[in-house]
Amino acid sequence: MGKIVALANQKGGVGKTTTAMNLAANVALLGKKVLLVDADSQANATSGLGFEVTGDNIYDCITGRKTAREVMQQSADIKKLWVIPSSIDLVAADVEMPSMPDAHHIIRNLLMPIKDDFDYIFIDCSPSLGFMTANVLVAADSVLIPVQCEYFALEGLSKLLNSIRLTQSRFNTSLGIEGFVMTMYSRSRMANQVVEEVKRHFGNMVFDTIIGRNIRLSEAPSHGKPIILYDASATGSITYMNLAKEFLKRNRKK
Repeated sequence: MGKIVALANQKGGVGKTTTAMNLAANVALLGKKVLLVDADSQANATSGLGFEVTGDNIYDCITGRKTAREVMQQSADIKKLWVIPSSIDLVAADVEMPSMPDAHHIIRNLLMPIKDDFDYIFIDCSPSLGFMTANVLVAADSVLIPVQCEYFALEGLSKLLNSIRLTQSRFNTSLGIEGFVMTMYSRSRMANQVVEEVKRHFGNMVFDTIIGRNIRLSEAPSHGKPIILYDASATGSITYMNLAKEFLKRNRKK
């Protein structure tokens, strides 16, 4: 069976979408069949991988007009990578979903028919703890949490962990934490203190691979490519490939 991994952090600007895009792309390049679901109305993962944000998308699945299989698109550059696009229409989902039948299981129900088609399904969540993100947590097998190497990194993390615990107790007892990925690292005293603090709290749940700040990482999405296809020699490309390898190694042990 495939594994559904949600990338979540209600704090914006932590490198969540960058991690979702590049981790999905690199895991696919390492031979796994991967689906990236863009569950953020900003649709940055969709456009950042070169897909249009004007066609059929996840909102059409949520409203029942399309199935996931009908809207998912295969990457032209990475043959083992598929994407379910998003669009600005998804803004309405948080308001509309609570009144729909089986409201907490909408994302789960739309992904279950295709789950076994993939080795991994990564879901890029919006930077919020709204109904849409709650729905993704119900559907997921695990949560991967990007944590920015800055002063307020741990602020709000308790809210996300409480949401995960609530989801575990009420809707998804098998939901686990995939781990914490430190992002936007710079060689400063503060960044090192944040890394040590997160490791002290969460131990080996913190990935060894640390994603540093890198200008090429921020440039790549404007060209519709993951960093490895934009500049394979860039530091960001190398570290995201290392993260993908570590992700797969950790999953082999489980």
